[in-house]
Amino acid sequence: MSKLYIVPTPIGNLKDITFRAVEILKDVDLILAEDTRTSGKLLKHFEIGTHMQSHHMHNEHKTVEALIQKLKSGVTIALISDAGTPAISDPGFLLTRACVENGIAVDCLPGATAFVPALVNSGLPNDKFIFEGFLPVKKGRQTRLLLLAEETRTMIFYESPHKLIKTLAHFCEYFGEERQVSVSRELTKLYEETIRGTAKEVLAHYTNKPPKGEIVVVVAGNSKK
Repeated sequence: MSKLYIVPTPIGNLKDITFRAVEILKDVDLILAEDTRTSGKLLKHFEIGTHMQSHHMHNEHKTVEALIQKLKSGVTIALISDAGTPAISDPGFLLTRACVENGIAVDCLPGATAFVPALVNSGLPNDKFIFEGFLPVKKGRQTRLLLLAEETRTMIFYESPHKLIKTLAHFCEYFGEERQVSVSRELTKLYEETIRGTAKEVLAHYTNKPPKGEIVVVVAGNSKK
């Protein structure tokens, strides 16, 4: 029977892929990849010869219907992103929703995602937390930050290296300079690091040492509520 598999891929260290993920990627009829060049390196490493098709944020709206028809015809498909679990700040939601609406089985494998190790590494409370992903770049950013300033749960953000300084400065402005922050960079990779401290301290660190690589920012909730 047709099925859509959501398959997490390593966020850095190739050893973090699961045996089951490799098995499924070898067995399905088609792999949907965010960037076929990036995923091609992963598939080559694990000797996976399954045909790939591009599926990314710029074409996913146009391709969903055709993919649903393929699945209905009996084709089995695996969806992967460049790194981590698809649909977490990556393409995947639209196709998954369409499968659910059409009664097509969806099987999401457990596996790598960046925010979980960043949250655990932070040392901040993780019994309750919210995942915010990327903040709005311009429109709606101030409104979102004002709302989050009152949030009591630990908050998790994704950020790009060239925007980290601006975001940390906004955290100082809207959350207060003494709010606890943890920045995890290049998780599972050779130069992995986690910098912890107040928003002011972490901002000073990265002002003096511009960041590189993939970044997850974990921020303590408002303890004054």
